Amino acid sequence: MITPMMKYSLILYHNDYQDFLTRLQDLGLVDITITNWETTDSQRALLSRIEAYRQAVTRLGELAKEEAQASAKGAKEASSAPASGKNTYPDATAAYEAYRQAVTQLEELHGEQTRLTKEIEELQPWGEFDATQIDKLRQGGIELHFYSLFTKEYESNREAWSQRYALSEISRDSLRTYFIVAVPAGEEPDIDAQPIKAPTADYRGKQAEADQVRKKIEEQRTILIGCIPYRDAFEQESLRLTDQLHLEKVSLSGQKEADDTLILLEGWAPAEKQAEVEAVLEQTGAFYLKERPTPDDEVPVLLKNGKFARLFELIGNFYALPKYGSMDLTRYFGPFYMIFFGFCLADAGYGLLLTLGGLYMLLKGGPKLNSVAKLTMLCGGATIVFGFLMGSFFGIDLKTLPIFEGMKDKFLYTDDLFTLALGLGIFQLLFGMTLKVITVTRQFGFKYTLSTLGWMIVIISSLAAFLLPDMGVQGFSTQSPAYWVCAGIGLFMMLFLNSPGKNPLVNLGSGLWNTYNDVTGILSDVLSYIRLFAIGLSGGILALVFNQLAFGLSPDIPVVGAIVTLIILLIGHGINLFMSTLSSFVHPMRLTFVEFYKSAGFESTQRAFKPLKHSDKD
Repeated sequence: MITPMMKYSLILYHNDYQDFLTRLQDLGLVDITITNWETTDSQRALLSRIEAYRQAVTRLGELAKEEAQASAKGAKEASSAPASGKNTYPDATAAYEAYRQAVTQLEELHGEQTRLTKEIEELQPWGEFDATQIDKLRQGGIELHFYSLFTKEYESNREAWSQRYALSEISRDSLRTYFIVAVPAGEEPDIDAQPIKAPTADYRGKQAEADQVRKKIEEQRTILIGCIPYRDAFEQESLRLTDQLHLEKVSLSGQKEADDTLILLEGWAPAEKQAEVEAVLEQTGAFYLKERPTPDDEVPVLLKNGKFARLFELIGNFYALPKYGSMDLTRYFGPFYMIFFGFCLADAGYGLLLTLGGLYMLLKGGPKLNSVAKLTMLCGGATIVFGFLMGSFFGIDLKTLPIFEGMKDKFLYTDDLFTLALGLGIFQLLFGMTLKVITVTRQFGFKYTLSTLGWMIVIISSLAAFLLPDMGVQGFSTQSPAYWVCAGIGLFMMLFLNSPGKNPLVNLGSGLWNTYNDVTGILSDVLSYIRLFAIGLSGGILALVFNQLAFGLSPDIPVVGAIVTLIILLIGHGINLFMSTLSSFVHPMRLTFVEFYKSAGFESTQRAFKPLKHSDKD
């Protein structure tokens, strides 16, 4: 749900302004509307520092994982670098300065390493030699020319060239041959090959330089490892600077009046917290007016959902927040998203892996991954259910196993899945239209929902007329008067009651236009849900194909065959799990944001509730 807000119009004496903002920041409950703000040089520098600290936190986090993996594999002794749990600097400021200098050095060293690697690759084909000897030959009247050529072409021309010139092959790789031709100084050999600039150094010297650079890189990396214990302090500093930037934005947003002696502000706070807010306002001596939001206000949005729905706020935030005064659809699309995810992935084995992965994140990922871990477990659980309903476990068709012999009629087959996908789509769209009716009734009154209700009556009565006779229920079909009465009532509401208070002829014209758009729109929306069937079916087929490849292509040699089978299974199912999970994540999101949001009349806003506060107190 959307948290109710109260609007505060504030008037302050200019000398009390900064102290007042500091008190609000300590309170952490008021979102001040920022207006007419332009970035200054100091704020751009502040933004740069915030980003630098964020990058430090990310980089040190990745480095800590690398160190943990290396230690787990026994790749390094514990004494090879400062332990990530020990403080090696007097404070976080010194650690950050060491980190910053190390990063700068690493950028230069990596550039030097790239240059040396390229030079070594160019020099290595010419082997070990003394570059001064080339100069002595040139002074003696002999000049060396260096070439490379595809080996096949070189072999076809080598004999002819050798008869005309002093030619010597130096080395070969998988594709090319490297050779030199000696001719008198000033003469240009007639060799149809790629000329190469004469090497000026032995690759061994460059290799020694590269080794020194690698040592320096390790030294700087050791410095970074020593900064890992200060990662939380860097994150706190990033939050502190972010709060400072927010405070500066707010301080520049006040509207000055009365020869700049008074400052006007607009603030927002949750209605349930107004007692706390007003107590602070009274203490500061600020004059304020309190009122409820109007439809013209741009109200910041704060969502307040239960434990289950809160997990799906992560999904909803990929699109937009609901507009204040409209309905928060998070709790309503959450169960659908979970079901759609399971429908698309549709393999109990894959669902089991996701559930175990979510459980691992829950236990090891810390508070930041708590919501992601629980959402993963929910979607994994839905996948297990749908996987068993469809009879798929890592691509194994459960319907063919003797243990499930008596349950064959319980599994869902292709026709069932197609019908289920369309049924879920129609149900979600009708549910969305019901939510739209509720929202519009709250905002504008029931009479503005009659057109939508008419459209729902036509859809539901038409579905009933087609389905009930097949289910053995008589008396309501496309031939019965009851159906035509219901359809007529629905059509009348659609055509003549779509704009209450307007001329009936105007309503008829707009009703016909809206009916055309609604018919074409709902047909395309319903058909969009076929993607659930298609994605689930394709993932199951790919899993089955990888199983057949694994057992069909493996040799009959006992141990080797088992290894080959295992490799194909791991690679094949790994690819399929990644692609199917990605599709299962994206396509239900698309159905939510396009089809469901449209049918529910979703209205969005980009303004989230962002109170002036100290982030380290969250």
